[in-house]
This record gives sequence, structure tokens and C-alpha cells, in this order.
Amino acid sequence: MSSRKELLGNINKIVVKIGTTSINQDDGKISPAFLDSIASQVSNLHNAGKKVIIVSSGSIGLGVDVLDLDSRPREIPVRQAAAAVGQSILMQEWSKAFSKYGLKVAQLLLTYDSFSNRLTYLNLRNSMHTLLSYGVIPIINENDPICVHEIEATFGDNDKLSAMVASKTEAELLIILSDIDGLYDKNPHNNHGAKLLHLVEEITPEVESYGGNPTSLKGVGGMRTKIMAAKICGLSGCHTMIASSREKDILLRLLDGEEIGTLFMANKEVHTNRIRWILLSKSCGSVEVDEGAKEAIENSMSLLPSGITNVEGDFRRGDIIEIKSRGEVFAKGITDYSSTELAKIKGQHTNQIIDILGYKNYNHVIKKENIGLY
Repeated sequence: MSSRKELLGNINKIVVKIGTTSINQDDGKISPAFLDSIASQVSNLHNAGKKVIIVSSGSIGLGVDVLDLDSRPREIPVRQAAAAVGQSILMQEWSKAFSKYGLKVAQLLLTYDSFSNRLTYLNLRNSMHTLLSYGVIPIINENDPICVHEIEATFGDNDKLSAMVASKTEAELLIILSDIDGLYDKNPHNNHGAKLLHLVEEITPEVESYGGNPTSLKGVGGMRTKIMAAKICGLSGCHTMIASSREKDILLRLLDGEEIGTLFMANKEVHTNRIRWILLSKSCGSVEVDEGAKEAIENSMSLLPSGITNVEGDFRRGDIIEIKSRGEVFAKGITDYSSTELAKIKGQHTNQIIDILGYKNYNHVIKKENIGLY
């Protein structure tokens, strides 16, 4: 296998995710020295012809300090207010840091729907490409003030958001910086003999078990969401690295091949852009299929109504739904029938569809070209 230096030497597009505990100091205020360090390193990468996108946490923490709250609030409206106050300060500080190196920044606030709606997603990707072509550094955060989901329950302190951005913009590397050195085989806080894993070639159930529970008090991501981020990136051929933001010149040293942190290798089989969009979009429901239908799907065949045993959720034709077998999701696809229609034709042969519904959209429920396998 190639060395880290060989593997990372030709990478041109990088997403850097920076956690709350890296940006905020112990007193909750922002760390100008840290932002300056990141801006300096990104400037070096920029001058070397590499394109860098930053996913920045920290807005809620800054808002908590400005609003003089005693602790990080649990109430959603208060957290949204803190995010709204903190976000403007965060962008001011990033802009100030990058301006020292002659670089401009742009703010993008995203929600899960930014990725699930195909047209919105394509517009987002085009906007990102245009910004990078002008030499602008995009700085991304979750749109907490208007997000209808519980803040951070969706993106996990932006770990998942950064993976979605990396996958959707066809980045080759995601670097997640936080207050931890990487992935250990045991919790290093409780086990002195815990071993830091420098390389993960495949995310197996055993590797996932190393994630444990979130341990950071200020951030909300924890290791479990970082492993999930690496899985998402792997689908699109994007490597993931987890490293400590406390390390001096961490970005430059990582890209120079120094063995710091944990490198998660990307999958060898890379999905097309359309299939990645299907797999990473929010699902509107699900269907349970039998073993025969699962085997057919895994052999690149369409899903027929005869293979469906159960329908869950309320969805329409054209929505993205999960495909399950024995309760486990193994694929997603764009359905050509609604949940109401499927409830009537599930388990039936295609020649019976017209008799049951009075019409027929297609012989298949999900066309093979519209199915993505995990």
C-alpha cells in the first residue's frame, strides 16, 4: 500500500472541519491565535494550488458568551438565539484572520434539505465551485437559527455536515480537527493501554464499537459521529483524517504525510454522483423486502412489487425511501409508486397492478438505475 505522503500528495480539494472545542477557549471566548494558525496554513495550501473548504462549529458557544448565559442552553429557541448571535461574530473573526493573508471568505449556512432537494443541491455545488474558482474560502455551518430539527441532532456538531459537504463537492480528503488525537481501540480516558489507530482501511462493526459515547463536554460530536462522517466520505472516494487541533501546523503536517491522527481509507468502489445523492438524502419512508428481492437488488436488478412485504411512512412517487431486509437498511432508492399505492400492490405480481389500482405507472417499484446500495 502507498505511504501517507504518496496517498495525500496529489490531493487538490480538502474539507477541514473544526470543532467547537478547537475554536473556543476555556472561557468560551474565541481563540484568535488558533484562527490565525488555520488561516496561515490554508494560505500555504491555497498558494500550492489546493482548494480548501472550512466547516466551522462554534457559533452557539460564542453566543452563550455574548448573551452571558450561565451554561450551554438545552432549550431549542435559546440555542437558536445563541447561534444567531454567535454566527456573525464567528464570521467576523474568520474574515479578519484570512484577510491578513490576502484571502476572502464566504459564509454558507446549510440544512439537511440543502442536500436532499436535488435542485437545491446542484445549485449549492455550483455556488461552491464558483467561489473556489475565484479563490474564495467557503466557511460553512449548519443554519441553526432556522433549522426545524433539533440543533446538532442532525449533524452532530457538524461532523456529518462536513462529510456531506466533502461528498457532495467531490473533495478528496476530509480533515476533522477536534480535542482528540484520533481513534483509539479503547477509551483513552479510562484505559492507559489504549492504542491510537493510525490507519483504518475498512470501517467494520468492531471499528464502529470503538466510537463509544460522546466524551467532549463543549462539543456534541464525539467519536461516533466522526466515524459516521468517515463512512459517508468513503462512499464518494474521499479519505477522512481525525486529528488534534492542538498540534502545531497540523494541516500542513497531515498533508505532508506525517503519521498523526487516524486516516480512514476511502472505499475502493466509488458511487456515481447521482447515487451518492440518493444515499445521503433524507428518506421519506421505507419498504421491507424479502430475501429474493434483496438478492435481485444486490445483483443490479429493479425492485418489483412482488418482493415487498411491508410499507412504512407516508411518501409520494419520486420520493427517496429506504429499502430494508430483516429490519436492516441495505439500500435507498427513488420510488415510482406512493406509499398508498404500495400498500395495495405489495406482494403482487406486476400483471396484477392494473387490476388493483386501475392503472400502472411501471412494472417496477424502483428502477435499478435509481437504487443505491450501502
